[in-house]
Amino acid sequence: MLIILAAGSVFFPGLFLLSKQCLKSIPALRWSEGDAVIVSARLVSSIQAVMASSAGYIIASSCKDIIEDQHWLTSTYIMFAVPYFVYDIYAMFMCYWYKLRVKGHEEAAAAPQHMRSALGSYLRREFLMVLHHVVMVTICFPVSVFYRQGKGDYFQGIMFMAEFSTPSVCLGKILIQYKQQHTLLHKVNGALMLITFFIFRVLLFPYLYYAYGRYASIPFHMVPLSVPWYCNLGAALLMAPQLYWFSLICRGALRLFRGTSRSQRPPPSGDKELQTHGNTLPQPANGYNARSSEPELATH
Repeated sequence: MLIILAAGSVFFPGLFLLSKQCLKSIPALRWSEGDAVIVSARLVSSIQAVMASSAGYIIASSCKDIIEDQHWLTSTYIMFAVPYFVYDIYAMFMCYWYKLRVKGHEEAAAAPQHMRSALGSYLRREFLMVLHHVVMVTICFPVSVFYRQGKGDYFQGIMFMAEFSTPSVCLGKILIQYKQQHTLLHKVNGALMLITFFIFRVLLFPYLYYAYGRYASIPFHMVPLSVPWYCNLGAALLMAPQLYWFSLICRGALRLFRGTSRSQRPPPSGDKELQTHGNTLPQPANGYNARSSEPELATH
């Protein structure tokens, strides 16, 4: 157990440092410290997501009895991934620290100048995500490893697969950070993020109830009344932030759609007159309103 924890404690921070160093030292890139930190953090999150999703698929597909069947990878990957959530709190803070110092960023003028004040600002801004990570380490980890007593590996595997949407979320944040919202890649990735997040994070919890109802031969609407109260409470607490983050994704997708529609409309005659006098305001390349901003997701 301690060896697996130690391996995760070395792997994720080590991968972050290695990626950052490569981005800074490769002659063709030579990225700044801030750019390297931001992209490296997203890269590590994406790799962890691929690993978790793969482990989840292996576990779920191997369990015929969704309650009694066990797979060695379940507890092993939980132990390996726990250090990731601790590391990621630090990585998200470093992204926040450097992001506020990007020239031209809308919050740069108000950026805290000292690490302590920046930490307070970060905790206020990312309170929900930090709380999510703390809960994963302090509650979900002991429950999954010790309290389950080897039962329900199938459900644990399905929960791992929630990370399937994370790579598209990370890519979307990178594209937004470097103002690539006007590209086709951003639009395609946005559609993929919307679909995968809905399937693997929003529909995941109703599916777990459906799977148990089918196993126990009871109607779907009777499942909440048939399982222990703490199962319903845990599912509700885990699903609530997913619904909130999904609403942010929907708002961003709607804004992107509206912005694209506006950018395709011919300018009114009055705009032509302004253009003649050289007084027109340049339209944003991505078609967004100049004062609107994409909601930033910190989901993992």
